[in-house]
Amino acid sequence: MAAVTYKLIKQCKQSGARLGKLITPHGEIDTPVFMPVGTQASVKGISPQELSEAGAGIILSNTYHLFLRPGHELVREAGGLHRFMNWNGSILTDSGGFQVFSLSDLRKITEEGVSFRSHIDGAKLFLSPEKVMEIENALGADIIMAFDECTPYPATYEYTKRSLERTTRWAERCLKAHQDTERQSLFGIVQGGTYADLRKASARDIVSLDFPGYAIGGLSVGEATNTMYEMLEETVPELPDNKARYLMGVGRPDNLVEGVMRGIDMFDCVLPSRIGRNGSAMTSRGRVIVRDAKYAKDFTPIDPECDCFACRHHTKAYVRHLLKAGEMYGLRLMTIHNIHYLVKLMEGIRAAIAEDRFMDFREEFYAKIGENRC
Repeated sequence: MAAVTYKLIKQCKQSGARLGKLITPHGEIDTPVFMPVGTQASVKGISPQELSEAGAGIILSNTYHLFLRPGHELVREAGGLHRFMNWNGSILTDSGGFQVFSLSDLRKITEEGVSFRSHIDGAKLFLSPEKVMEIENALGADIIMAFDECTPYPATYEYTKRSLERTTRWAERCLKAHQDTERQSLFGIVQGGTYADLRKASARDIVSLDFPGYAIGGLSVGEATNTMYEMLEETVPELPDNKARYLMGVGRPDNLVEGVMRGIDMFDCVLPSRIGRNGSAMTSRGRVIVRDAKYAKDFTPIDPECDCFACRHHTKAYVRHLLKAGEMYGLRLMTIHNIHYLVKLMEGIRAAIAEDRFMDFREEFYAKIGENRC
């Protein structure tokens, strides 16, 4: 049996939304789920205890960044990521593919792997499917991702086809190189850009390799939102019902709702902490830019419907003051709030699926946020 398994509990009668459970060595995760991103073994501005208190049961860390520093061997010596960062929940590590391929002027792709220069010190480095498996095995996350080529947007049909075929070959190599199958499950990644036939072909190829779970990569990279939804509609039906479906790098509230409607179980994104540091809050009424002058004398919570630490104890006026003054506490409060909001949003989605009212939930969600999308 795989280290990580997925159990489909039910599908909403109003839609294709799925209620499930992800069973990992570090706990059971109710799905659909949003995974906060702890790029360098830390979610910026928030402690592991605060993550737990917000209701997060699984987080994501980044293979590329941890490979560069502190190094996977150091993390292995510390006992793996869980012990290193003192996190008792589940962890997923991405393969580093997105980060490497975003270094367009610093890397070279060959069939063997990718040569690139560190964004930190310019050192010349190389990642192959086998090396990525070595790194991810050392990091010790519950779920690890295969090394893929994240196709840029836009890209020609011919390039995208060659790229996804390489991703399939690399996935086969990852399966052969993956060592710690009793403690870690390796998920495959579907590519194919914005071409429906290539998305389907990639999904069929990756599914034929029989991974314990499947991710959809190469979306939310610059294409129109409706195009992303169209690609999901083409891809998801090709994925098996009895395994988890993960949409990589997506975290905008409306994207989560739409992804769930199209059968997605797992999401991750740096968005809640990133926009929080810039003074934007996700709320039940849509985006609130707390930095704006109109909140200087607003003595109400960031979101009156929220019960996070920031909303229970502080006002917009106070948080705005902290942000304008450059106080770290303000950045922490915004991050705590945004992560709490997304975790609670997913709780509401799960409850709606369980009660066969997801489409009603979706309609209410849009009515409340109006045009104030994050």
